[in-house]
Amino acid sequence: MSDLTDPVTVGGLTLPNRLYRAPVLECAGNGDGAVDTLADELEPTAASGVGLVFQGASIVTAEGGCAAPNMTRVHDPAFVERLERLTDAIHAHEGKIFLQLAHGGLRSMATWHAGYRERHPEERQLAVSRPPWQLRALDRLGLVSLDPAVLSTEEVYDLAAQFGRCAGYAVDAGYDGIHLSAANMSLIQQFLSPFYNHRTDEFADGVRFLEAIHDAVRDHAGDVPLVTKVPAETVAPSFVRRHLTLSDGIDVAERLAAIGYDALVPVEVSTFWDMSIVRGAFPDRAWAASDLQDDYAAAFGGPVRARVVELLNRLQARRFDHEPGWNADFCRRVRERVDVPVLLEGGLRTRAACDAYLGAGGGKPAADMVGMARPFYAEPRLGARLLDGHDALCASCNNCTIPQVTGEPGRCRTPSVVRAQARLSKEGAYEGNDRET
Repeated sequence: MSDLTDPVTVGGLTLPNRLYRAPVLECAGNGDGAVDTLADELEPTAASGVGLVFQGASIVTAEGGCAAPNMTRVHDPAFVERLERLTDAIHAHEGKIFLQLAHGGLRSMATWHAGYRERHPEERQLAVSRPPWQLRALDRLGLVSLDPAVLSTEEVYDLAAQFGRCAGYAVDAGYDGIHLSAANMSLIQQFLSPFYNHRTDEFADGVRFLEAIHDAVRDHAGDVPLVTKVPAETVAPSFVRRHLTLSDGIDVAERLAAIGYDALVPVEVSTFWDMSIVRGAFPDRAWAASDLQDDYAAAFGGPVRARVVELLNRLQARRFDHEPGWNADFCRRVRERVDVPVLLEGGLRTRAACDAYLGAGGGKPAADMVGMARPFYAEPRLGARLLDGHDALCASCNNCTIPQVTGEPGRCRTPSVVRAQARLSKEGAYEGNDRET
């Protein structure tokens, strides 16, 4: 039995507690201010006592692969070297930071972002196989734009090696571990998913791609802790017949633990980029924001198409109600089958739920660590209050998420939450567990 304040070990790295900041979009880009943006975003989390910080999905290639505007690329060792200032800042608070490596594949901006396609007309999406007929139908209707470049066997190996090289750059810059983005319709999920993967070579078994990445990371970054998400496509629409079942996801998790992954993050996802990623209320305030209407139109190809996306967003919000710890059953079942730490995220907002899923009340633990993502947009120093026994302010309203399709940074846009955070800050509520330099 453990609670949030107990230490835990991941891949030989001891963490002071079982709370982590889950990876989210930082929208820092690669410009002159990128390191400052990341430090402003992540250092307060480490200072507030959070045991582990995951820097959000960072793209391993020089072109393509970004699922949203202003994502950071880590293909250039000269840029990654500059991130040592960030890792030093985290370490000054006795914190630990892992870099999440990613590629969007068919989820890349060239598929869905109209303005991006206009600026990059020659860009193609890396694809595991020929896209599923459902996406091809959306392409014919003009709702997305597909120009896939199906990876050859040699190119798959080259891409796995690129993940490894980026991991090496990260370790040289002081990162304490590597996290792979293998869910939320990323390219790695597309390798694992029978909905996307119709290959006939060795990578028809999508786990082989994760094995190749594992080997490349070990070649370039040594025995650094290596974590990956593990998807189960349990919330795929009913018309998707071939997808990763919960049983499939558990089998994948077992195989990854045997390969040598040091921790696993089981998540129940869809085969599409939809509200299953950010369950909760429909973000009406964000969609109605007058200062973002032109940006939405540019992203989605005009105001009419933006309204269509808004309608689809509203319908999906009804399907994916907020449920604290929605990945808990999957995590618990994986934890029964593997001997590496299992990390739980998805809808956690209260200290009581965190402790319960860790087994503090005598129940069957679902995980060895628990994480939150969007609540840190509202409270960058949330760790201090959570570790002191309080709950997050985040109302799962999702008003922070939709603006990110325009490149807006992640921040809370709900006035009542912003006011509450300001009041608590004035009262000194975020200073209780601070780890100062």
